Amino acid sequence: MREDFHLAHCNISTMRGTYDDAVMAGFIARLDDLNALAERSPGFVWRLESETEEAIAAQAFGDPKLLFNLSVWESLEALDHYVYRTAHAEALRLRRNWFEPSTRASFVLWWISAGHIPDALEAKTRFETLWAEGPSPAAFSFRRRFDHSGVAL
Repeated sequence: MREDFHLAHCNISTMRGTYDDAVMAGFIARLDDLNALAERSPGFVWRLESETEEAIAAQAFGDPKLLFNLSVWESLEALDHYVYRTAHAEALRLRRNWFEPSTRASFVLWWISAGHIPDALEAKTRFETLWAEGPSPAAFSFRRRFDHSGVAL
């Protein structure tokens, strides 16, 4: 991995209720800890923390119950470790308790120039690419990965 590229990651999920509904309590109770864990994780660069940007994302995707998470990591390996090998993995296993099932990809990965901060509309474009064309160097998943030069891994 060259230092002049970072990995952007976005995931979206439709909540089964609003933030203050009892059905979401188990997730909301974990959220601050999971965000803090991400921020302490090796390879973490940045995450969206703007309520305004989250509202833009919900509007862009047409779903007021959309939970939108956007982050940047130094590498695929760093993000993979956080997602699947930390306390986040337990929350991932329990996601059906809090989120509606999705019929299409609910997360997307893409390479960016180091220092670039993606926004909700950029993430939406990447999701649309993934949904329309499947995994490619422009928008991919953990199952079908690409390096920053576009080579399938």
